Amino acid sequence: MSDARPSRFSSDRDDGRFVESVAWMHSVYRGWRPKLAFDPEMAPGDFDAWRDRVREKLRELMVLPSPPPQPEPARVWVEAREGYELQKWEAYPEPGLAVPFLLLVPEGVDADHPAPAVMCFPGSTASKESLAGEPEHDGSPPPKPKHWERNRMAWRYAREGLVAVAVDNPGIGELCHPIHPNRTELDMAALWLGRSYEGISVSTKLPILEWLKARPFVDAERIGLCGHSLGAKPALIIGVLDRSIRAVVWNDFCSSWQERAVVMNLDLIAQHQYVPGLLGWFDYTDLMASLAPRPFCITEGGRTRDIEVIRRAWELLGAEESFELAYYPRFADPASRRFDEADMPEGLDFDAFFDYANVDVAEHSFKYEVAVPWLKGRLGGG
Repeated sequence: MSDARPSRFSSDRDDGRFVESVAWMHSVYRGWRPKLAFDPEMAPGDFDAWRDRVREKLRELMVLPSPPPQPEPARVWVEAREGYELQKWEAYPEPGLAVPFLLLVPEGVDADHPAPAVMCFPGSTASKESLAGEPEHDGSPPPKPKHWERNRMAWRYAREGLVAVAVDNPGIGELCHPIHPNRTELDMAALWLGRSYEGISVSTKLPILEWLKARPFVDAERIGLCGHSLGAKPALIIGVLDRSIRAVVWNDFCSSWQERAVVMNLDLIAQHQYVPGLLGWFDYTDLMASLAPRPFCITEGGRTRDIEVIRRAWELLGAEESFELAYYPRFADPASRRFDEADMPEGLDFDAFFDYANVDVAEHSFKYEVAVPWLKGRLGGG
């Protein structure tokens, strides 16, 4: 008898049922249709009502708090930089919580000359300081990982004349504590309270967005969101929740998380990725579709089949020009995307899944050459 691990779940029963619990749950995922999934065949007249239902349910799933009035953000310090002013502020989203953030104000921007603005959210282990091209918050030199210079998101936008805000993700950078330096304990404690890491990330950034809108040197009708990797999801979610956001940049690849779970046999992803109940109602691809007709940019391609479904939302509303797509350079040529017409088989590992999803893992970085000119154009320049 072989001890080899099976590559896929299957039932040898006549009724097709599973005795094994995880195999049964996998079959649930395989046949699941989220209750508010985007229907690419819906009538254009039905889109607004669907989008409103998505927004309402998403707000509920984020479990956003309703705290008593909190203090206004306070400025910590101001320093001059070449071409812009760097400011450090603190926001106070909930009782007992302080969230530092950086504000980059380009030269020539003031109440008489307001500019568009962009909120910038970093990747998994990057800090707000790295987005601004600065030393870390404790004064240590900036790290030099492979893509550090590419990932200076807020710095790049500020140099193009946009007011830029850089905010840490929960438990990262200045928001990290030495007792629990990773996110696991934060994630699990939040889940036990009925909240989620994603919800906390969004709830700490929303008050900063409201504060930003009220700055006299910011044109509140020209605010965009840009997130890289881990930061892409709060950018998307806030864009869905707040219809005043002009444009959103998703600096990551795009694919169905439900299909990913099925073809990877429910293999665990990082626990901070889980939002209780979310896949019961929609996938992240559905949330992307709900942004239509506002400008939306995907900078690192992904599973082409999923992208074409998302694009259909803009086509329904006659706004195709507001949907921007770029693949990783390695997959820019359609001939290089060899799995675009293939169904993903079950039993894939991470490497195989990324091949099917057109992901060049080693080059995962902020695609400033795509995002910066696109967002500057959509916000009306700086």
